[in-house]
Amino acid sequence: MYHDKHQIISHYERSIVFVESLAGITEEQWRTPIEPRKWAVAEVIGHLTPWDEFVLNQRLPFLFTEESLPKGPDVGEMNASAARNSRARSKDETIANFIHQRHQLIDALYEIVDEQWQQPFTIGASELTLYSYFASLVDHDLHHFSQIQTVLKNVGAIKWISSI
Repeated sequence: MYHDKHQIISHYERSIVFVESLAGITEEQWRTPIEPRKWAVAEVIGHLTPWDEFVLNQRLPFLFTEESLPKGPDVGEMNASAARNSRARSKDETIANFIHQRHQLIDALYEIVDEQWQQPFTIGASELTLYSYFASLVDHDLHHFSQIQTVLKNVGAIKWISSI
């Protein structure tokens, strides 16, 4: 398998292990904000799922075709909606939704032929490769996972958390 493809898939597989490990924290820890007046752990994890779904359904099928990319969602509204949904869902449901959607994304990435990982495409005014596109998404995950690890360490829950 192509190195870049392997790196991205490997991250996504590790992200599932990380999020699965959050099942071991308490409900109070799950609902702890990552910083004052910021989202709770639940909302941070919950907001990743609709973005995975968007990439899977509104980006990947169109990247290497002549069809125009569907317009992206309003980022603020999509994140706010995901946060609201995460506040209303149980920890187990939020984790299960994340894992299910992430597995679907991984399956789709395996289907992409190696040669396409460095083939350029355009989103708006930006020329990207599949690797550069997903590398930015991986950075987004890692940013949030680091925030979660920090807050959970501060509340004594780090022993439950898998490293990413």
